[in-house]
Amino acid sequence: MVLKNLTPKTQETYIRAVKGFADYYNLSPDRLTPLNIRDYLVYLKQKRKVSASTYHVTRAAIVCFYTGILKWKKYQLNLPVHKTVKRNPKILSIQEVQCLLSNIKNRKHRAILMTAYGTGLRVSELIHLKPIHIESDRMMVRVEQGKGQKDRYTILPERLLKELREYWKIYRPKIWLFPGKTKNNPITRYSVHQIYTRARKKSGIHHGAGIHTLRHCFATHLLEAGEDINRIKIWLGHRSILTTSIYINICSVQGNKVIHPLNTFES
Repeated sequence: MVLKNLTPKTQETYIRAVKGFADYYNLSPDRLTPLNIRDYLVYLKQKRKVSASTYHVTRAAIVCFYTGILKWKKYQLNLPVHKTVKRNPKILSIQEVQCLLSNIKNRKHRAILMTAYGTGLRVSELIHLKPIHIESDRMMVRVEQGKGQKDRYTILPERLLKELREYWKIYRPKIWLFPGKTKNNPITRYSVHQIYTRARKKSGIHHGAGIHTLRHCFATHLLEAGEDINRIKIWLGHRSILTTSIYINICSVQGNKVIHPLNTFES
């Protein structure tokens, strides 16, 4: 997995998934068969009713183990093609995001969520930000080793910069922009999710579960404001424009003053 350049988080997830598979049969994985693998995946879907993402990760971990460690050929696994159901992400309106942020009194918590919305970062990228990554002279935020182990830049809105400066005056972060319980470690993903969940519930918002919603809001609201999709793609760190294009499907045309040709017809 190291040679495949998988992130430590992915390595940990894969190991846990393969361990769960072996524990299910109480046998070493090298003593199990392709039939055992298929039966286990069916068990996950039908009995445990795991989420699509959990199923996908487990399947990928098993394939990685048997092809990478035991040197099986993919045809030996005999797994059917996995079809994923793609759904449009649920987002918050601009007014709901504003309400969410205004209901947070803790300066650090507000800075965290405002950074998530203002930059469109993934939570893993958000928690690993450092003060030196905030390049105020260029109004950019540097993302080091984001998903796919790639560096990139995203935008730094003026309102966010103002919030971060006020936050810095109080907390004076040194190593990590948002440190955890100890200054030597960044805040955890779980803590950030909890901050978002509490703020959402306090605001009376019942949809948009998960802080990743703010990343979706970042892309969608920028598209609705007329920003170029190719620039948004770069800021999000997407490999393909097709990934970014999902936000076109959920953009609201309200306020964009779209003139339909039918409106030009004489009555």
